Amino acid sequence: MSNIVDPLVARIGARIRAERDRRRWTLAELAEESGVSRAMIHRIERGESNPTAVVLGKLSAAFRLSVATLLDPDGTGRAEAERVRRAEEAPRWLDPETGYTRRQVSTPGFPAEVAEIRLPAGARVPYPAAAFAFHRQIIWVLDGQLTFHEGATVHELEAGDTVELGAPAPCVFVNSTERECRYAVVLVRGEAP
Repeated sequence: MSNIVDPLVARIGARIRAERDRRRWTLAELAEESGVSRAMIHRIERGESNPTAVVLGKLSAAFRLSVATLLDPDGTGRAEAERVRRAEEAPRWLDPETGYTRRQVSTPGFPAEVAEIRLPAGARVPYPAAAFAFHRQIIWVLDGQLTFHEGATVHELEAGDTVELGAPAPCVFVNSTERECRYAVVLVRGEAP
């Protein structure tokens, strides 16, 4: 096992710890709020474990923050002078469980958050309803096909299709095809409908 720590994994861990400290929550309190075990949170905060998409969704819901905000190392966003972000500079995060990748398109200070998601063939990524309670969100399929479960409703989406999320519900992103699905997630702060 390598002693090299992925810089993004370390930043995620530091940000989660900072958010927990800011709220004066113990590990047990965050575990209770998120449904993620204390041991897992401890490993993430120490940079010893790369959280899965499911775990990040649960932690973001507990903090009432977007996943993009958890990827911002210090919570300050980028300076005005850094409005241009080259593709290779955008934070990229890989879910170690599913191979799902997330590239943050917008900078943290921008009023809307935009991320490009690549969902491998056969991948399934669930998020709790609480992850959708504090913002409005649109899913825009760029390439491939996406089966999107929004509570009991199932949306079969193809390239060019969009869906605006309704009231908070447990959601599952599924790629049941044999090729990658690429989609954009656009969200703005504000209570879901």
